[in-house]
Amino acid sequence: MPELRVPEKRVVRRAFERAASTYDRHAVLQREVGARLAQHLDPVRIEPRRVVDLGCGTGESFAELGRRYPSAGLVGIDLAPAMLARARDRTPAWRRLLRTNTPRLVCADAERLPLAANSTQLVFSNLALQWCRPEAVFAEMARIIEVGGLFIFSTFGPDTLKELRTAFAAVDAYEHVNPFVDMHDLGDALVQAGFAEPVMEMEVITLEYESVEAVARDLKAIGARNAMPGRPRGLSGRGRWKRMAERYERERREGSLPATYEVVYGHAWKVAPKRSADGRQVIDFRPRSAP
Repeated sequence: MPELRVPEKRVVRRAFERAASTYDRHAVLQREVGARLAQHLDPVRIEPRRVVDLGCGTGESFAELGRRYPSAGLVGIDLAPAMLARARDRTPAWRRLLRTNTPRLVCADAERLPLAANSTQLVFSNLALQWCRPEAVFAEMARIIEVGGLFIFSTFGPDTLKELRTAFAAVDAYEHVNPFVDMHDLGDALVQAGFAEPVMEMEVITLEYESVEAVARDLKAIGARNAMPGRPRGLSGRGRWKRMAERYERERREGSLPATYEVVYGHAWKVAPKRSADGRQVIDFRPRSAP
């Protein structure tokens, strides 16, 4: 996978902490993509004992995962404690007191999970991978998922927010929008991590806004702030913002400004390793059947 500059985790955590109270009102795209990702499970035959919702946010996917896998233990993992507090509130207080089929919530970085090796059979992750180093997350998935288990995820591809990226590029040379990974590179990285024959799909979803300020408000409200190392420090200034907005206005069509999202869906099965940790080849000896 090409070397990728990734957002700073401390900035990402702080942004989602601040957005926890407004996230659900503005996360229209995230809910829609999460529902579409869940539909990819329809043809999958799996009976997990444990399901991990990686980057669970406020717990929007808990009900759907619980409906699909009622006998599985559900673990919700997120980087931001305030988001997990919202996720906890989705479960009625009486059920939390009785601990009746309630999700276990864990605050952790997706690149370094406090879960045992081979401890889960299904990991579901909706629009969290873009905040991480994909190869590091895939390595963790290969560690915690047992052989025969499934990793299914959604993330954003390179054309995401291309209008905003182009508008800012006309004003300065700072990093204003995340760089997103091509789905083919993600598929290759999954294979390198120990997953078999990944299935990758892509679709484009375009949201429409009345102004560039409305685009920015939505992004801020869901915690999608600029966390790149090369972001501008301090206030951007009215002049710079005005020039960026004027450039964005060139994208207006039929009275609305578009915000493009290239949505990538992927899933792959964990397979037995062909080599041990020290590089030796693993050979599977099977007893010869009787003649």
